[in-house]
Amino acid sequence: MSESEVSGSDIYMQSLVRFEQGKQYMVSAKSGHGKSSLLNFIYGISNAYVGDIAIREDGGVVVLQSSRDFKVRQMSYMFQDLCLFPELTALENVQLKNRLTDFKSESEIESMLMVLLPSEKLNQPVATLSLGQRQRVAAVRSLCQPFRFLLLDEPFSHVDNENAHRMASLVAGEVERQHAGLIVTALDPVDQFEFDKVMNL
Repeated sequence: MSESEVSGSDIYMQSLVRFEQGKQYMVSAKSGHGKSSLLNFIYGISNAYVGDIAIREDGGVVVLQSSRDFKVRQMSYMFQDLCLFPELTALENVQLKNRLTDFKSESEIESMLMVLLPSEKLNQPVATLSLGQRQRVAAVRSLCQPFRFLLLDEPFSHVDNENAHRMASLVAGEVERQHAGLIVTALDPVDQFEFDKVMNL
């Protein structure tokens, strides 16, 4: 596929795969087989690969690592290690992100968190929350910015099925509102989303 064939706001990995804005993708693989690395390549925080990753922006196709503005403004990433501040509360972790983006109202943030957490947990330090509860906080935080692509790295690994479906409903609603692409990784296929394509590494 030549660069001229790439249209819209797509991520194009030459001779491998193309992720299209507005579609949902599942990437499944065993632990240590490259799921996080793939998302890190797409997000531009690792260049330990051979080949090209390109993004179609309004002005044309550009190499990802030279497009920091695209990454900061138009990609959101829920890291597998979550990257939360343990001394801050669940609410404060999300508010901190939202102060940078001014994307959600205070009531929207609290409403999203209360879908996934008991109300008394919102003002507890993240360090006191279970790993599954922390994942839910990180998921809400990832929705507090504009994005064309949302990357979720094993988002349900410590979340029970009921809360996983609640998380997925929040995510899917925001992805649809922003007409964004969604890329989810997991050890095994998950059924919380209606994926357009499932890939196995």
